[in-house]
Amino acid sequence: MTYRTPITRFVRIGIGVAAAGTILGATLAPMVLAQTSPAQTAQAQTADSLALTVAETEGPYFKAGSPEATNLLQDGMQGQVITVTGQVVDQNGQPVANALLDFWQANSSGAYDNSGYTLRGHQYTDANGNYTLTTVVPGLYPGRTEHIHVKVEAPNGPMLTTQLFFPGVAQNARDGIFDPSLLLNVTDNGDSTLSATYNFVVATA
Repeated sequence: MTYRTPITRFVRIGIGVAAAGTILGATLAPMVLAQTSPAQTAQAQTADSLALTVAETEGPYFKAGSPEATNLLQDGMQGQVITVTGQVVDQNGQPVANALLDFWQANSSGAYDNSGYTLRGHQYTDANGNYTLTTVVPGLYPGRTEHIHVKVEAPNGPMLTTQLFFPGVAQNARDGIFDPSLLLNVTDNGDSTLSATYNFVVATA
C-alpha cells in the first residue's frame, strides 16, 4: 500500500500533463499557422508571373537585314566601349533559348548609319537564354537621351520593340520616351570601358 499511492499520484500527474499538452497544442495551433502564413504568402508571390519588359517606340531608323553579330565595334570607331550582358526569360522566369535580339543605335556623335549597318546587328540567345553585346555608348541628338534600340522575340512569340537607357544622364528627365524600368545596370571597369546588365522578360506565345 505504501507504494501504490506514489504510483497513483504519478499516473494522475501524467494524465494531467498530457491533458495540458493537448490544450496547449490546441491553443498554439492557430499561432503556428499564423506564423507560417507569411512564408506561404511569399511563396505565392514568388510564383506570380513576372512583368513583361516595357515596349517603346521603334523610331525612324530601324533597318531590317542587319548582320548577325555580338560585337558591333569597328576599327577606328570613336566612343566609350560598353559590353552589355543579360538573359531573356519568360514570365515564369525560365530562360528562353534561341530568342532573337536585334540591336541598333546612334554612334558616339549621335548619328545613325542609314546607308549601311554600322552599329546594327542581331543575335540569338544561348541554351540558357544569355546574350552579350559589345558596342559603344551612343551619343545624344536633339530631343533624345542616350539609348540603344532593340527588338526581342522568343521563338514563335510576339516581337517586343523597346529601348535601353543609361543611368545618370541629365537628358533622361527631359526625354518623353524614357522609362526607368529600362535602365541598364552599368559598372565602370576602371580601364575606360563599361560593363552593363539587363534582363528581358518576354511573352512566348
